[in-house]
Amino acid sequence: MPTPSSRRAPDSTLEILYEDDWFVVINKPANCLSVPGRGPDKQDSILYRAEQQFGEAFAIHRLDEATSGLILVAKTHECQKRMYAHFREREVKKEYRALLRGKLLGQRGEVRKPLRCDWPNRPRQIVCTDEWSKDSITFWEPMAYEGNTTRVRLTPYTGRSHQLRVHMQSIGHSIIGDEFYDPEYSEADSRLLLHAYRLEFRHPFTKAWLAFVAPSPF
Repeated sequence: MPTPSSRRAPDSTLEILYEDDWFVVINKPANCLSVPGRGPDKQDSILYRAEQQFGEAFAIHRLDEATSGLILVAKTHECQKRMYAHFREREVKKEYRALLRGKLLGQRGEVRKPLRCDWPNRPRQIVCTDEWSKDSITFWEPMAYEGNTTRVRLTPYTGRSHQLRVHMQSIGHSIIGDEFYDPEYSEADSRLLLHAYRLEFRHPFTKAWLAFVAPSPF
C-alpha cells in the first residue's frame, strides 16, 4: 500500500496573486502543505511561509498537500472569522481541474456519496453510510478527452477531506497521480493532477464580489 509522499516544493517563496490589508490569495504549488504538520520536518507550509513574510497569518481553508492552486490566508483574526463564515455557509464558489483515468462519459453529472475517515489507514477517506459519515456532493463536467483520459471540471458543493479524489475513484475514474486512490499510481507520476482553479466570494470587508483564477499547470 503506497505511503504519503515526502516531496516538497523546491523553495520557500509564495506566488501571491492578490493582496490587501486583510488577506492574500496564493497559488500553492503541488506537494506543499497548507499548514504545518507534526514534527520539525513538516513545518514548511503555505501558512508558515506567510507568517515569515507578513508577521502574522491565519489559515482560512486548506488544500491537500498534493493539490496545487488557489488558497486564501488571512492577515487578521477578524478576516479569518468572517471568511470561515463564508465557507461554512457555502458562499464561496470553488472550481477544480483534474485529469482522470479513462473516459468519463456524459455532459455533466454529480456524485452524492457520504464520506468518513478510514481510521486504520489515515488520512485516507472512504465512502460509508455509518453514523460518522458526512454528506458529500461533487459536480463534474468533462472538458476534453485526451487519449484514454478525461480533462474534467470539478465543483464541490461540500468540502470534505479528499472529497474529489474519493468521489472520482468511486465512479471508476481515479485522478492520475493519486498515491492514495489511483490503483495505477506509480512513483514515476510527477504529481497529483488536481488543481484548485477558481475561487469566487464576496470580500469580507468591502463586500465587493471577487473572482480569482490560477491557470492549470497540466
